[in-house]
Order: sequence, then C-alpha cells, then structure tokens
Amino acid sequence: MLSSLARAATRRPLTVILVWVLFLLLGFGLGTGVFGRLSDNVPEVPGTESEHAAQYLDRVDPTGESVTAVVEGVAVSDPGLRAEVERAVADVRGIAGVAAVPDPYTTRGLTAEDGRALIVPVTLKGGLDDDAEERAVDAAADRIKQIDAPEVHVSGGPLLGKQLGERAQEDVKNAELISLPVVLALLLVVFGGLRAAGLPLVIAVSGIAGAFLALFGFSQVTDISVYAIQVTTMLGLGLAVDYALLMLVRFREERRHTEDVVEAVHRTVAAAGRTVAFSGLTVAVSLTGLLVFPSVFLRSMGLAVAAVVVIDMLAALTLLPALLARFGAKIPPAKAGPDGEEGRFFARVARFAARRRFAVLATVVPALLVLALPVTGMKIEIGDATQLPAGTEARQLYDTVDAHFPPGTGVSPVTVVLKPGTDPATGDRIRALSPTARSRQLPGGTTVVQLQPSGRVDGKEATDLVERVRDVRGDEPVQVTGPAARLVDFRAMLSDRAPWAAVTVLAGIFVLLFAFTGSVLIPLRTILTTLLSLGAALGVVVRVFQDGHLAGALGAEGLGALSLTAPPLIVAIAFGLAMDYELFILARMREARRVTGDDQEAVVMGLRRSGRVVTCAALLLAVVFGAFMTGGFSPILQIGLGLTLAVLIDATIVRMLLVPATMSLLGRRAWWAPKPLRRVHDRFGVSEEPLEQAELANR
Repeated sequence: MLSSLARAATRRPLTVILVWVLFLLLGFGLGTGVFGRLSDNVPEVPGTESEHAAQYLDRVDPTGESVTAVVEGVAVSDPGLRAEVERAVADVRGIAGVAAVPDPYTTRGLTAEDGRALIVPVTLKGGLDDDAEERAVDAAADRIKQIDAPEVHVSGGPLLGKQLGERAQEDVKNAELISLPVVLALLLVVFGGLRAAGLPLVIAVSGIAGAFLALFGFSQVTDISVYAIQVTTMLGLGLAVDYALLMLVRFREERRHTEDVVEAVHRTVAAAGRTVAFSGLTVAVSLTGLLVFPSVFLRSMGLAVAAVVVIDMLAALTLLPALLARFGAKIPPAKAGPDGEEGRFFARVARFAARRRFAVLATVVPALLVLALPVTGMKIEIGDATQLPAGTEARQLYDTVDAHFPPGTGVSPVTVVLKPGTDPATGDRIRALSPTARSRQLPGGTTVVQLQPSGRVDGKEATDLVERVRDVRGDEPVQVTGPAARLVDFRAMLSDRAPWAAVTVLAGIFVLLFAFTGSVLIPLRTILTTLLSLGAALGVVVRVFQDGHLAGALGAEGLGALSLTAPPLIVAIAFGLAMDYELFILARMREARRVTGDDQEAVVMGLRRSGRVVTCAALLLAVVFGAFMTGGFSPILQIGLGLTLAVLIDATIVRMLLVPATMSLLGRRAWWAPKPLRRVHDRFGVSEEPLEQAELANR
C-alpha cells in the first residue's frame, strides 16, 4: 500500500499538490467556522442523573439560561448611575427572549456592601432555539454595556462559550505566529537549507487546516469544546513537523545512495514511511481510549485529534513525496561524515547505558517514580473563572465580584428537582441542608430547590452537598443537577470507565508493536517505560497547577486541583506521542539487527541512527507546545506543560537511557515471541522490503 502511495505521488506530483492546495483552502475557509460553534459544557455526561435532570428542566422550566453583568467604578448611590441602570434594566426586559431582569437596587444581594459595584442578572426564556437565544443574549449584552460606568462586564451562560471561542481563535493565531518562525529557524539549523527546512512547515500548515476542518465536521453532529481548538492545532502542527522531519532525514540519506530522485522517494516511503504509518496508527489507537468514556467532550476530542493525526500521516505519505519528486533534486544529500563520527554522541550514550544497565535502571526508575508521586493526590474539578486569562470578559467579571461581594456570590447552586409525587417531608429534609435554600414551583407540580454551597462552585463543600442530597432522598423521585452534581457524575464516570479505556489502549498498542517488531517483550517493555515517563510528567503538572509550586513562572497559580479536561487528554495524547519516538528507534534497531545479527550492536546502531532525529523532533514539538502555553488559559497550560514534559522526558531519559539499558538486559530475548505468535507475525506482520545488505550496512 505504501509503495502504491509513493508511486501515485511521484507519478503525478502536481495533481497531488493541487488536491492538497484545495484541501488547505477548504480548511482555512470552511474549517475556521468552528470558532463560532464552540461549547464550554465540558462536564456533561449523557445518561447520568445530573444530565437527565438538566434535560427535564429544559422541558418543563419556563425559564432558561442566564447571563450576568457587573458594573463597577462609580458609587452605586450616584443618581446618574442609578438612572442609567434602571433605564438599561427596563430596556433589557423588553428584549424578545428575556424572561426576567431584577432591579439590583431593590433586590437583596445585588449591590455591594462597599457601594462600589452592582450585579445585573438576566434570565432568558426557556425553549429558545439557538438563533433566538443568541439574538437575545447579544442584544442584552450590548444594551447593558451602554451604561456609562468605568467598568461594565457581561458574561456567563451562552455568552461565555462565544467569548472563549474568540479567545481561543486569538490564542491559536498568536501561537502560530510564535511557533512557526522558531520551528523554521531550528529546521534551518538541522538541514542547512531553506528548501528542506520549508517542507515540514508545508506539512504543518496542512495539519492545521486538517485540524480546523475535522473540528468543523464534528461540530455538525456533536458539541466541540473550546479546548479542542488549541489541543488539536498544537498536536496537528507538532506531529506534522515530526513526520516530515523523519521523512526528510531519510530522503537525504537515500540521496547518498542514488542520484534518481524518484527512486530515493520510493525508498524513503518504503522505510521511513512505514514508521510514519505505524506511528500515526499508534497515536490514533492511544486516543481510542477516550471513546470508551460516554462523555461527549472526551469522545469528540478523541475523534477530532485522531482525525488530525490521520491527516498529518496522509500528508507525510502523499503530499511530501509529491513535493520531493517535484523539488527534491534541489535538496542536497546528507553529508557523509568521517567513519564513526555520525551519531557518535548517541552511540556513546547507548554504550554507556548498555554497559551500566543495572546502575541506569537503579537511578532512573526511582527518580521517575519520585516525580510521579504527586499523581496519587491528584484532584480534578470543573474550575471557575480563575482558570481563564486575565484579559477575558468572564475573568474580569469574576474578579470584580470577588473584590466587592461576599465569598460565594455568583456561585452556581446545587439544583434539586422534586418531581410530582415526592414526599413533602423529603423536600423539607433537603431544604434543611442549606440555610439559604430557595424553592420555586414549576407547571405540573415540580418543585425546584436551590441549595447555595459555601466555597467554590465545584469545591468539596459543593460536592459533599450533592452527596448528602442523594443520601437524604432515598427512593423518592428526586434528582440533582448543576455544576457540582455534574462534577460528581464526571468523576464517577472516569472511575468506572478508566480501566476499560486502559485495557483498550494497551491492547491496541501491544498488537501494533507486535506487528511492527514480531516480539512480545518489546511491547511490554515499551508500555512500562512509557508509563514511567507519563507518570513523571503528570506528577510535575500536579505539583505546579494543583499545589502551586513554580506556577507563577508560567503565569499561572495553584488552583488546588487540575482541570478535569487535563489528565485524560495528557494521558491519551502523551502515550501516543511516546510511541512515535519508540518506533523511530526500533525501526533503526531492526534494520541494524538484520545486517549485523548482533543484538547488542543493533541497540547502539539504532540510537546512533535515530538519536538526532528523535532529539530534534522532541525539541520542535516542545517549541510548538510551549507556544500554545502563552495564551494563559489554565487548562491549556496544564495540557501543554504535561505534553511538553512527557515528550522531553521520553525522548531523552527514557529513549536514550532506559531503552538501551533494558534492551541490553534482555539481549536476544528482546525479540522473542512464542512459536504460534511468531507464525502469526510471519503471515500478517510487517516485513521489510528487500534491500541490499551492502546498502543497509552503509547506513
């Protein structure tokens, strides 16, 4: 199949290039429409109690979502301000789709005790379609912002998703402006020429277009989280550079052995292309673990990121060969250094790790385990506006309320739905759980009780309140919803499905690595060493963002918990990325083993030939992730730091020290498989296309 792709790409390179140009135009044209379709409803899990209760309220509650405005900077008692606010409230009440706007001057709790700020909540009518809701929200926000005051901020409800989408678009643009020039500069250092350095960026731009187009497609059938933009774009950009780098390095090596550019392209795809294909599959398989979870957010992220990985892989296997066939003659072959000089540093490291394998294992493994220890105390929460960058409207609103109003003001309540037939005594016991409980009757006999927790919207007090309500209700037709209830259900979902997700991913990775190597021990070793690097990276993220150590250096703060989006995405994506570098190294080890028959020397030769590529790829990926961390959005900072550390730890400590140490320890047994599985691999596994031994020996 790879040979067919290579022949098609080199036979009609201009046609292939034109097809990809059209794809790029579609991605940057139609695909960018996803920015207007983003959602901030991350913790929703279909089938859970909190989701059933929310859907029930959507059907029977005549009121819908709400947005909140805060006015600051002038004494609220100022007659001019009061007249302005009262006119604005009257006007907003008259907007189609608005259900209620209380007067902040006559409603308790809406004016600050210090007299310097006031809150204007706007409740929408229930049952509005998306267009009607958007018109009502925009009209209400525009009118409130006309109030003549130093600071007027409006956010919350459906407006929050729109604001976050706009911020995400800005962050992606800024990250691209930062990362692409830096990546180009590093590629110039690696290749020493603009033509070779520019080709990975062409593939990277294809990855970005693919990210936009994939997300836009998925947004037509499911909610797409605001986090998806940064995550898929950073991964699409980074993997595209990785794959193109691997292919170009191999192409320049092949050019040393043949003057025929097309033949060099075919050989490149036959060798490095196979590694790229398996790398893309392993990353995609790692993301299938997210599909095990019923969460719309996790499933959509898994599908979208997997789609971007496949697009990157196809670009590297079709567009890049076409570009090389058309312009590859102008890319010089790799220079042949003095015998023994090429990759000498990596060979020395590999020999050191192989000779001192027990010392390396006794040092590196405990060190990584120590870094991973904080994971045992990891907490996850939905989070509040403190996760957002200081310049966002929602963060400014939060900071203003926090500065002028008592703690807990504006915190979403725990919402309890007492359906018809509920024992009144049960309702009384539930109301007794909070001294500020409020009740309202809905048509049809349903009662809604809102319990105001102390502390944060998803803090321990709020989640404990949810658990107490569920204990008190017994068998009565009572359901609990709201952010705290959704967090409780989300945590339960993760706990229930995580083992199945792990089994799915590990089994898929094992099968792919077995098909690639024909060994059952190499996949086991790879999985164990990858878990070490992943645990270490996640442990550091917990120390920084949960505990607050060195968080200020990243423009963040310790929040007491990680965003519930970060751990599953870091685990799924980092596990797949680690397979990239493992496959890069194993491919070279396998080649050397076929030539020399010496298992120990194959380990050294594998690191010698792949060490530079792996190191450069990791550095470039770290640059991309680092650029996306400049936006200041805490969940993206957490994901970016986790992936950066996982990549760097894996590409250096694990692949350069643990891999040669463990491979040397296993020796010939590393490539062992039981006879039945060996026969399966001989029939269905990956086999090398025949290459002359002399050619292999020269590489």
